[in-house]
Amino acid sequence: MLAGVNVALGVTGSIAAVKVVELAHELRRRGASVRAVMTESARSIVHPWAVEFATDSPVVTEITGQVEHVELCGREGWADVLLVAPATANTVGKMAGAIDDSPVTTCATTALGADVPVVVAPAMHEPMYDHPGVLDAIDRVESWGVEFVDPRIEEGKAKIATEDAIALDVARATSPDRFAGANVVVTSGATSEPVDPVRVLSNRASGKTGRAVARACYALGADVTLVHRGEDVPYAEVAEVETAAEMTEAVLDRVEGGAADALVSAAAVSDYTVETADEKIRSGQDLTLDLTPTPKLIDAARDAGDLPIVGFKAETSGDDEAMVAAARETLRRADLSFVVANDASVMGDDRTRTLFVRENSTREYEGSKDELGWRVAEQLAEEL
Repeated sequence: MLAGVNVALGVTGSIAAVKVVELAHELRRRGASVRAVMTESARSIVHPWAVEFATDSPVVTEITGQVEHVELCGREGWADVLLVAPATANTVGKMAGAIDDSPVTTCATTALGADVPVVVAPAMHEPMYDHPGVLDAIDRVESWGVEFVDPRIEEGKAKIATEDAIALDVARATSPDRFAGANVVVTSGATSEPVDPVRVLSNRASGKTGRAVARACYALGADVTLVHRGEDVPYAEVAEVETAAEMTEAVLDRVEGGAADALVSAAAVSDYTVETADEKIRSGQDLTLDLTPTPKLIDAARDAGDLPIVGFKAETSGDDEAMVAAARETLRRADLSFVVANDASVMGDDRTRTLFVRENSTREYEGSKDELGWRVAEQLAEEL
């Protein structure tokens, strides 16, 4: 995600500065090179030696005759992006006013003047975050193109976002804007059909691939809607659904309403539903369930709108020719852009092997589901 990206990491005097060692490690694990800049207040919370260890680079603690701010964040500077994390209310206000009284704010002014992307991860007590002056400063800085990673509001505090959310916004700031704000709807995970108030019919899909596609589309500049049964995520608007009918309705609402520019149907949608019993079915009795086929989501989406659709096709045969044949049948029936075919045995795993199937070509991919998400997003961007 961040391979080859140079991140200048500005650390200010929030107690969340204790998280900076792990944040620096996470950025480097994803391929980035990191050099840190610290305010005096930050140095009273976390020692520069710890940050130097985490970044494997000397830490800038003052601006000297070496003009460190220009060397890092100037027009010909080292950094591809300036990440201020954590950012205090004090620092955000100074960024908005071009006040340069610390190494971090001086780097921020330099980066903004040099058109170096800037990402800010605020962390402070909630009343400070809600202060009209702080909100005005955020609005002003955002109007200059600065990306803010929304904090987590918990226990009366605007806590710094997770390392994953911050790394993803750094990727978005430094990746090519392949989608240019297009809205991509991604379905993910399993749906469930209630048998009674306790039991459901479902499948083994984990949603890892769908979430990876949604994250990659976001990083490449899309506005993403994630339709799944799961928690909110920082990179997408979430439409939470349970059944196949609910998932189809949520997708059609966006396709028919014109909000969707593309659809990635990565969810394992239930093929059958059942009439739901009002009360729990007692155990120990013979039971027959009458299964009714559910409508195909991609067929309904195709009927509702003329937009690029990517399908996923899971098979159990273990035979590539059979997988390609099944994928091409789906490709033609629903007029899809391409189909990602895979063996169902990888459900729940972190790694996968897939075949990208088009009308006249087939390409194999083997690796992590995170990287697969990038491959799908990049090919969808070409379709758009």
